[in-house]
Amino acid sequence: MSPLASSHGQLGSGSTLPLRAGPLTLQFVDGDLRYVKWGEREVVRRIYAAVRDSNWNTVPGEISDLEIQRTTDTFHITYTRTHRQGAIRFVWRADIQGGNDGSIRFTFEGEAENTFLRNRIGFCVLHPIRECAGSKCRARYANGTGRELRFPDTIAAEQPVRWMHDLAGLDHEVAPGVWAEIDFAGDLFETEDQRNWIDASFKTYCTPLRLPFPIEIRAGTRLRQEVRIRVVGGLQGVQAVGPWPAPGSAWERSAQNGPALEGHEDRRVIVRLTGGGASLPRLGLGLPEPCAAVAPEHEQRLRALHLEHLRVDLRLWRNDWAEQLERAAGVAGQVGAKLEVVLHVNDPLQDPWAAVARALASRCGAVAHVLVLQRHQKSTTPAALHSARAALSASLPGVPLGAGTNADLYQLNLQRPPADADFIGWSMNPQVHASDDMSIAETPEAAAHQVISVRRYFPGKPLVVSPVTLRPRFNPNATAPSPESDPGELPPQVDARQTSLFGAGWTLGMIQALAESAAHAMTFYETIGWRGVMETHEGSPLPTRFPSIPGAVYPLYHVLADVGEFAGGEVLRTVSSQSLAVASLLLSRGGRRRLMVANLGTVSRQLAFEGLDGFRLMRCLDAATRHQAMVEPESFRTAPMPKSTAIHHLKLGPGAIATLDFCVP
Repeated sequence: MSPLASSHGQLGSGSTLPLRAGPLTLQFVDGDLRYVKWGEREVVRRIYAAVRDSNWNTVPGEISDLEIQRTTDTFHITYTRTHRQGAIRFVWRADIQGGNDGSIRFTFEGEAENTFLRNRIGFCVLHPIRECAGSKCRARYANGTGRELRFPDTIAAEQPVRWMHDLAGLDHEVAPGVWAEIDFAGDLFETEDQRNWIDASFKTYCTPLRLPFPIEIRAGTRLRQEVRIRVVGGLQGVQAVGPWPAPGSAWERSAQNGPALEGHEDRRVIVRLTGGGASLPRLGLGLPEPCAAVAPEHEQRLRALHLEHLRVDLRLWRNDWAEQLERAAGVAGQVGAKLEVVLHVNDPLQDPWAAVARALASRCGAVAHVLVLQRHQKSTTPAALHSARAALSASLPGVPLGAGTNADLYQLNLQRPPADADFIGWSMNPQVHASDDMSIAETPEAAAHQVISVRRYFPGKPLVVSPVTLRPRFNPNATAPSPESDPGELPPQVDARQTSLFGAGWTLGMIQALAESAAHAMTFYETIGWRGVMETHEGSPLPTRFPSIPGAVYPLYHVLADVGEFAGGEVLRTVSSQSLAVASLLLSRGGRRRLMVANLGTVSRQLAFEGLDGFRLMRCLDAATRHQAMVEPESFRTAPMPKSTAIHHLKLGPGAIATLDFCVP
């Protein structure tokens, strides 16, 4: 069949090109294949090739020589991708073909232009957790044998997943009698459970982790890999969801702006009440280091969040831990919150426990809970918890003493903390593996899986997620010191999306995930600064990289404020028909109910509500109101909306967040 479309050049960053390979629909985004679907079932979340440096950082690449040919049910794409960062120089050529028989082939051929250290170069295939967790699969090994398996339901502590190693192929059941067969060539592959880092996928990757890393790749070294997908069984009469749009159609142009996971992305989303509920987790913020008193206007705005606690990190090997505690207690008193005290233990037998006990005893009523962490350990050891308990139990009667990790769930799984702790704590961020908006929007689903899995590891224990940040605060897997940021570049812990509508929408999605999965407490971000909920009076140190307004709040402040007004209440479970595009949260306290919805994409969505009658729009945070909401948050939150009756439909603009309250008849 002759091509309906042929193009050369460059798609814009983040642009989405819809494709079809027979009964399979998918998207081409920034050189990757995403959201491969068979009917309404997602088969593969993403296929991409990565260059990972000696600290597991992903080296960005630039695409050139892009050529695309498509028919109504086939495609052929080629491009060149160049990775240059520091000493790393690697170039590879992509050849991607989709056939009308439901097959896809992605070929990678590359060459090192100079000698450098690397941890991994090559393909990663992501398998979606909604369809795959707990489902049947078949491992096909490089030695020609195979094994019938299931993807893990509870998050796997073992990496790679048991029996999913030395793979030449990995198949899974898409629907009864229908299987997705995935072949790998050019290296040995194995599978890890990426939910350990709140990625909403299992990842099958090249180069087994049992091999030494980093290793040197010499200039001139050539690599070739291939991934093939085919869907087999029960395909007669199967079609993609509706007639496929012609290249260049209006829908195709709109789909280039965001995830198109439901059919042809008609932008209609149904938000429905599914019943059941859980207590709203106790909400807190972190304190920046070093901690300092807050100005009166900041104090007023932080009080409006109705915070349960503020997190303070006390590193007991430093001489300033007592001073940090004193300052943190002062700030907590200013804003009407208690303290989440995180004790970083250096030597359980040598740390100044008597002094710590005295300092905390004088503030016993102001401490919400204490999390004990241990330096140079992946999580709390029994010795550290025992020492803390022996020293503090008399000083802090009734105050929970927890164990866990300062890093991701993966570190907690590598070294499980003692089960006799009063609670279990760990942190979350969405950018261990990917930093694009699409990938970040996927992560709240996996955050819920983490809470559910940790509850299975530690039955009956309260679970504390602290902190939740947009970027990793440090690299727990580094094999060498991380280089300093270049002058004029943001520190690696800082993300400019802290001030964005997208960051606010993702925050709402994370609160929904943690609350509906019944976490006990959650700590987000920091109070003030470029990792906080509002800007300092001085403003951004790098305004071109982190544009903000001095003294203003960030959009995510209003999400936390709307949730904080229901402190002590409940969350009722809701579901969005396009969960990667629209997040929803239903709060209840006493006779009040509040529904919050966020559009995580860059196209408008038309929302319809089911089982959610009687709600009236209170305010909408969007591109038009964002400035006022940031510089005049009090007037934005109290300004009366035009009188309106209860609504059943709502148009939500790109990045918009709407707050609706239940109207008493």
